[in-house]
Amino acid sequence: MPDESYHNNLTARGFSAGESRRKFFSSDKIFRFSLTACAVLILLIVLAMLAVMTQSSWLSVKEFGFGFLFGRVWDPIKGEFGALPFIYGTIVSSILALLIAAPISVGVAIFLVEQAPKSIARPMAFLVELLAAIPSVVYGLWAIFVLAPLLREYIQPPLQASFGWLPFFKGTPTGIGMLTGGIILAIMITPIITAVVRDILETVPVTQREAALALGATRWETTKIVLANASSGIAGAIVLGLGRAIGETMAITMIIGNRPQISASLFEPGYTIASVIANEFTEATGDLYLSALIEMGLILFLVTFIVNGLAKLLILSVSRRTAQSH
Repeated sequence: MPDESYHNNLTARGFSAGESRRKFFSSDKIFRFSLTACAVLILLIVLAMLAVMTQSSWLSVKEFGFGFLFGRVWDPIKGEFGALPFIYGTIVSSILALLIAAPISVGVAIFLVEQAPKSIARPMAFLVELLAAIPSVVYGLWAIFVLAPLLREYIQPPLQASFGWLPFFKGTPTGIGMLTGGIILAIMITPIITAVVRDILETVPVTQREAALALGATRWETTKIVLANASSGIAGAIVLGLGRAIGETMAITMIIGNRPQISASLFEPGYTIASVIANEFTEATGDLYLSALIEMGLILFLVTFIVNGLAKLLILSVSRRTAQSH
């Protein structure tokens, strides 16, 4: 009997040890560790990018300080670098794109969710997603060969004839400039905003629509109620489109004119932060020149990060409100 109890004791110990090893190497813990490692890796990549750009742009930061943000001269030969014309071009082209794209995108999303039958809504939703997947260089080529001549011949002359007394429509209508850049950006961000707004509207509970209709509300009045509940998410989608417009490079580079100037006229050429980096990075031979371009990239990185973070917070607020209503 002692031998049997001793054997049972060893067996129990071996079983408990094997069980503890299985618990330590359980699939749930491995899965959790893998996901945590992926999340930490993304965070480390972002921090590494920020650290490298800060270090590489430090020469320009020491040389110009905050004056770099307000300098209007960009002369690599003389070693004078100012970011204000590029910041101005980025802001104006992005805001112009947003003013054009936001109402169109929201209107299309409302039609797809609230008005269109499924036989029409599904193909249109597919086309919207397809537009978002088109490479930016294709948009740029289309803008050069189609949009720019169209604006030069049929849009800009009537605008100048009717509103030429305004500073926005002065100058020579060439089809290449800030207006063309804003329009091509609007075309590019419209499918993105539309897709996000559509998803936001679909998260609004159906019970709210049914309750409004039961109380005698019309379809338009019901849509207004839905829009009121999804207003924060719609704002987040628009801000998300703004972030996309700010960071766009190839299409805007091909059509905006690439001249570092600050002009109130939308017909005049402009320049954006992304465009100057794409155009001049291979030509930057001096250390200060290269550091100034990297500082431009750092500015663009921080602005895009802040804008996208704000958009995510607005969309998250709608999700929380929807969860509470359920």
